[in-house]
Amino acid sequence: MKYVVFVVVCLLTTTTFSQESEYNLIEKTLQNYMDGSSYNKLEMLESAFADNATLYLTNREGLFKQYSPKEYTGFFKNATRGEFNGRYAKILEIEVTKDIARAKVEIVFAKNNMVYIDLFLLKKIENDWRIISKTATRVDDPEQNAVLFIVSNAHFYGNTKLSTGNSFSELVHAYNVFKKAGYSIDFMSPKGGAVPLSYIDTSDELIKKHLYDRDFMNALKNSKSPSQINPSKYKAIQYIGGGAAMFGVPENKEIQRIVMDVYEKHNGIISSVCHGTAGIVNLKTKDGKYLVDGKKVSGYPDDFENKEKAYFKTFPFLIKKTIEDRGGKFYFSDRSKSHVEVDGRLVTGQNFLSSEEVSLKIIELINSEEK
Repeated sequence: MKYVVFVVVCLLTTTTFSQESEYNLIEKTLQNYMDGSSYNKLEMLESAFADNATLYLTNREGLFKQYSPKEYTGFFKNATRGEFNGRYAKILEIEVTKDIARAKVEIVFAKNNMVYIDLFLLKKIENDWRIISKTATRVDDPEQNAVLFIVSNAHFYGNTKLSTGNSFSELVHAYNVFKKAGYSIDFMSPKGGAVPLSYIDTSDELIKKHLYDRDFMNALKNSKSPSQINPSKYKAIQYIGGGAAMFGVPENKEIQRIVMDVYEKHNGIISSVCHGTAGIVNLKTKDGKYLVDGKKVSGYPDDFENKEKAYFKTFPFLIKKTIEDRGGKFYFSDRSKSHVEVDGRLVTGQNFLSSEEVSLKIIELINSEEK
């Protein structure tokens, strides 16, 4: 009996690994399509397609036509190779059945806010996944209610080997609130790409659900870099906590520029939770003042840190002290309670227990602005 059970477990594990491997290969093909078309890399773009693939598209004259991969890549031939052309692309869905797959990609044109949905059929040909068919349609901008989550690429505390990450609990509970309210969410990190995760408690049903949500995890695996962000899309910014939030994010000038563009140019909301509040300490308004100056702020207080632990000694600054030094008024409650401060369009929370409340306050503010 033990032998039979062992065989079943091995089969399940092998099947799961095989599916994940195929998914990653498909993702790589789609990434060639997205990077090739966004950066005018014709060889990379054409490599995503099977030689005899067919594209069914409506041209600029409004005529429905069929195109070959070579004809399609020809649309980009007069653009500068390797230069970003304003096409922001992200994978929305991938569905795999043995050696065939279906995928959906969103393309946003920053200059005119046009949004397209690309649909693909893919086939595994000689151990390589290739696009065999593509069609696309223009849609009304689904990002009109969009929120940008800021996460960190830091795997370790400072220059040590002490592991850290972005709080999965904070990510999931905030994400769930916005999704239920009809918002779309993008993730941005200093370097883009996959980000480390921490505080994954699978006894929490919501956390377990998202841990196995392929689209959600794919978005975290492919976080956007600052160069891929169009600030005009977003109603709000949320800095996610976890120890990683102390590193790489607070000092990043491009992230600061994007956040303040959302806040000052597009009347957006800035928010943070727990150690995510580290991200707002260096933000300055257009008149040169610190954003926190004169404002009520919350976050993970220095008082709760274990100052004898090695992790604490790696911190480049202290959140509460820095905010108070820069004119902010820092508030917090008992460590086992949620605590949220709202000061104009700045919403901050003390800990992971505050994630949902912070997100609900953001939605409340957005709705009040739109009335």
